[in-house]
Parts: sequence; C-alpha cells; structure tokens
Amino acid sequence: MEFQLSEEQRLFQQSVREMLERYKPRRKEYIELMHKEKRFPSELWREFAHLGLTGCLIPESYGGNEAGLLSLVLGVEEIARAGFSPGLLLLTAMDTACLVRNGSEALKARILPRVASGELKLCWALTEPNAGSNAFAIETTARKEGGSYILRGQKVFITGVDLADYILLVARTTSVEELKRQGMPKVHGLSLFLVEAQAPGLEKRVLPTRGIEGMHQYHLFLDDVSVPEDHLVGEPDAGSFAMFNSLNPERIIAAAIAVGMMEFCLEVAVGYARERKVFRSTPIGAYQAISHPLARVKIQAEALRLLTYKAAWCYDQGHDPAEVGRYANMAKYFAAEAVVEAVDRGIQTLGGYGFSEEYEIIYLWEGARLFRTAPVSQEMILNFMAEHVLGLPRSY
Repeated sequence: MEFQLSEEQRLFQQSVREMLERYKPRRKEYIELMHKEKRFPSELWREFAHLGLTGCLIPESYGGNEAGLLSLVLGVEEIARAGFSPGLLLLTAMDTACLVRNGSEALKARILPRVASGELKLCWALTEPNAGSNAFAIETTARKEGGSYILRGQKVFITGVDLADYILLVARTTSVEELKRQGMPKVHGLSLFLVEAQAPGLEKRVLPTRGIEGMHQYHLFLDDVSVPEDHLVGEPDAGSFAMFNSLNPERIIAAAIAVGMMEFCLEVAVGYARERKVFRSTPIGAYQAISHPLARVKIQAEALRLLTYKAAWCYDQGHDPAEVGRYANMAKYFAAEAVVEAVDRGIQTLGGYGFSEEYEIIYLWEGARLFRTAPVSQEMILNFMAEHVLGLPRSY
C-alpha cells in the first residue's frame, strides 16, 4: 500500500501552487469580484485550462491529459488552500466525468476537446421545486419527437448557468405511471441530456441565494426546449445509473475543496495566534483554549485528506460506482462537519477580526455551511450509509 503521490502528481500539484502564487497579490480583488459581484475571474479559468485541470478526466484521444480525478483533487485542494474558489471547475468536471463514461463517441468527439481546452464550461441540473433529495420525484419530461427530445418542466437551485455553455440535465422519459404498468422499478425512466444554455424556450431567473462564489443560482423554466437526439447522454431511461458518474466525483471534489478551505483557515488563524498578545507578552497561541481547537482542526484536515484521496483513487481505478459512492459520501459528510468547525475556530481565534474582510475567513462561512446541505444533505448521506453500507432497513 502506497501513501505517497507519484512524481507526476507531485509536479502537477506544484505547478498549480506556483500558478496561484502569481495571483496572490490580486486575491482580494478576485474575492470581492466573486463574493460581492458573483463573477468568476476569466483569467483564473484560462489558467486552470492551461495547467490541464479541465482535461484531467478526459482521455488523450479527446484532447485531455488523463491525469485522473486524484490529480484534479490535488489541484482543487491547492486552489481552495490559496483562498480562491474552484466552484466552476467542480461543475464542469462532474459533467465531464459523466460524458466520458456515458456519452456517445460522436458527442464526446464534439464536446470533450473543447472542454479540455477551457473553451466550454458545463453545469448540472437535477433539483426541482418538488424533487430535491428524492431525485425519483422529477417531473420535468422529455418527449421524443422526430430526431429530437422536447423538454418541459422546471429546475431550481441550478448553479453557474450564467457561465455555462451546456447544462447536463436530468429529465423523465418514462412516466411513473407507465413504469408501474410495466412493473419496472422507480430507478428507471430518467434520462440525461446535454442542453445548450442559450436554447430557445429556456428561461432563467436569478435566485437571491448566498454561499456560492463567483456564480449565481437560477430557477429554470423549460418550455418545449428542443434537444437533438444525439445529445442524449447514456441510454434512454437509464439516467439514474449514469448520473452517479457525475454525483460521485462531485462529492469527492467538494471534499477536496473543504480540505483546502481548512488549510487556509489554519494558516490565517495560526499566524494570528503566534503574534497576538493579550496578557503580558504571551502569544494567545500558547493558551490551550486557542491551540487545542486548532490542533483538532489540523487532525481532521489530515483525516479528511486521506479519505478524499482514497475516494478519488477508487474512481480512477474504475471501481464499482457503489463502492466509489461509499467513500465519496463518507468524504463529503466528514468534509461538511470538519470545514464548518475549521471556519468557526478560525473566526473565534481572531476574535473581532474574524468578522473583518481584511482577514478573509468570514468570506468562507456561508460556503462552509452550505456543505452541510449541498451537494447532498448530511441526513441523506446518513440514510445512504445506514441502508447501503450497514444493511439497515430504510424508514422511507
């Protein structure tokens, strides 16, 4: 069992770190742009693509570098650790993973090289007003008509539509009633479609949500949106299985972001605790009331890093999605609890300065708290672990 990165992975990690170092003098400018104006710096996106972050999950035959999810996780962790947001990279990567494993050869040949180069950005649309944690309650329909599918319905809390070129969208191609008549389980009947973000009939309404850096969230209305038949991703009615090729990487990348956020908080809080003196000439970091909580955060960051790397490694090794899902969900669950504590302890260490934009930790609070709710709530992860890992009966 190896607990060290390959030479290629270390070099990749280092190249991301060096790129971010060049942009640190502009970090405050970018943070204000992302948090206050909800705009993502185009320069950073071009750097992500130039370094190969957008091509990590894409085979070389489609213009990618095939570095793998673990390499992407290393890069994402560094981005968050430096105080920047990799949210747009997460959205594009999770869709890319599904396209690579489920898209037709023709669709992959058209889309993936442009994703790898950074030309195309992607986002994800699953949640609906009446279907969030229960994806099988999706009401958006896709009706086959000639060489196209016609989509009708709504999606809500859809992140990054303002930046994306395409939306990977989940819709129902067979009704629940028809499934019952056929004696088919509810996991059937859903399909995935790659929808143009500017498609006629697609209306976008901005939601006044917080906790998302550099992007808006939207309520989408699909009124007879026509999608070419060859933009179907995977087999018709089999989208429930295909979409976990997006959801598992999403949760793993989210955990990596949390690791980076924790390390950022530690760097700021530890640096402050070494210098700040309140009683006589003793730095506050000498007091166990300050040092022990920060030590606990460091322990949790190391544990989360190992769990996240293992989940990414399982994905790269082509393990069964159910096994990958176990580690992806565990990593995401632990990430949400650990990053909230890390940001909280960072704020507490700094006292009043913890709420000052000058020290930047306060910018992380909403995003850290969001992890407990999305992607996938803590309660749903516990349901999954109890039923599918421990073998306990479900209550719903």
